[in-house]
Amino acid sequence: MKESRDEVFSDCCTGGLVGIETARVPSLATASLILSFAEGRRGVGSAMRNTLKLLLVFQFAFCLFHTEARSAPDVLFIVVDDMNDWISLLDSDSPIKTPNLERLADRGMLFTKAYCASPACNPSRAATLTGLRPTTSGVYGNKSDWRGAMPTRKTIMQRYREAGYEVKGAGKIFHHHLNGAFHDPESFDSFQPMAAQSMPSEKLNRAPEYGSRNTDWGAWPADEKDTIDFSTADYCIESLKNPPEGKALFLACGIFKPHSPFFAPPKYHEAFDDMVDPVRRVDDWEDLPSGASALLKSKKWFWKEMMALEDQIPGSYHEFIQSYAACTTFADAQIGRVLDAIDASPRKDNTIVVLWSDHGFHLGEKDHIEKFALWEKSNHIPFIVVAPGVTKAGSVCETPIDMSALHPTLLELGGLAADEACDGVSIVPLLKNPESQWKRPALMTYGRGNHAVRSERWRYIRYADGSEELYDHQNDSKEWVNLASKKRFSSIIDSHKKWLPQNEATLVPDLKR
Repeated sequence: MKESRDEVFSDCCTGGLVGIETARVPSLATASLILSFAEGRRGVGSAMRNTLKLLLVFQFAFCLFHTEARSAPDVLFIVVDDMNDWISLLDSDSPIKTPNLERLADRGMLFTKAYCASPACNPSRAATLTGLRPTTSGVYGNKSDWRGAMPTRKTIMQRYREAGYEVKGAGKIFHHHLNGAFHDPESFDSFQPMAAQSMPSEKLNRAPEYGSRNTDWGAWPADEKDTIDFSTADYCIESLKNPPEGKALFLACGIFKPHSPFFAPPKYHEAFDDMVDPVRRVDDWEDLPSGASALLKSKKWFWKEMMALEDQIPGSYHEFIQSYAACTTFADAQIGRVLDAIDASPRKDNTIVVLWSDHGFHLGEKDHIEKFALWEKSNHIPFIVVAPGVTKAGSVCETPIDMSALHPTLLELGGLAADEACDGVSIVPLLKNPESQWKRPALMTYGRGNHAVRSERWRYIRYADGSEELYDHQNDSKEWVNLASKKRFSSIIDSHKKWLPQNEATLVPDLKR
């Protein structure tokens, strides 16, 4: 009679093998005893001894394989869209509370100075998932055909598939435009596409002339079960409840909110009736260079028309801020549901969890709305790593890093072969010791020739036309005073400028469908 699954998964070195009857295949101990007896007896043929030796080798190899398969860690890979740093995880004074992100951070390491590779969905995700920066791939924009640019480049999910993992996913992992055309089916064994956005019959913000149908905000829908992220979380919860048999699991969970439209069910809006809007400086653009104006020329309408709407319907800007906050707490709640499923899983102590946002988001700071800029608010993101046996619970790392590090880090944490082609380097040394010496600053790119370098104290920006910005975050965390024109800071600029890319790939064609 064959053993039950529970019995089969007992220690293979003292019991049976997976899928093989124990009566037919002796354990290592039994085979070893038989071989010792045979070696000591005359008349036992060499054929018998060789057969027993082969059996021992087979049993031992299978033991190693089975033990290794069982010990391989699962991976829960959570990416959030448009979540900036105005959250309680990174700012204790923020009115936007994220208790589930904090709960996750308490289990591992929080990076307080983590930055995206690019402040736009497509180039950020393409760079993070492939390990190649925009300057290597040529994927600079939201329309760039990332897979056409890198047809043979393996994503981190593909690397785990090759290692024998079952790779599943749901929600927004790759850029979601063009009805999923940016999705990469070869990265997954199974995948639940991002659900369609439920839309009210007309815009809730009473501003049909402001932007598109997606440029909207308010309490919607009434039931959170009708939202994109609830469906994504449901899929991930079921995947964690029913992990693959005999395989490790890599599960990618893509949370869409707080991406626009800023819709969240009514209960998530209740906490923000009295919240204060972000602090702004009215003359913030007076010391900005020509490169900033050129880069943001096509995005200035967001703020300009928001102020026009505010004149027309007073309180619109405040409601916009409130709705972003509601979407953020809603996203945190869905992440919490997934974490509950991890807690209920027998594999919880052998699961790597990473959480990151694809970029930040401006809510009017520097007279700017959206991302698509090289300032702190567009690039500073939440980033948490829980790696059993590597990270310590509640640890914090203040070293600046960018998301080019995530691909090589996951390769190392999963025991996969390193990839020398990666532009970033593994941050496992920091995961083991957040005080480890680290020489690299964080590097961000938006559009060819436009880059930012973030060190512990400074943010340096160099635009395609050569104009510059420099901010001292020790004394100016809101980046109100551009110091780049001050000669006394030339050595600081030079020390940061050396990290700029020396070669930049040409912009690849847009994806068309």
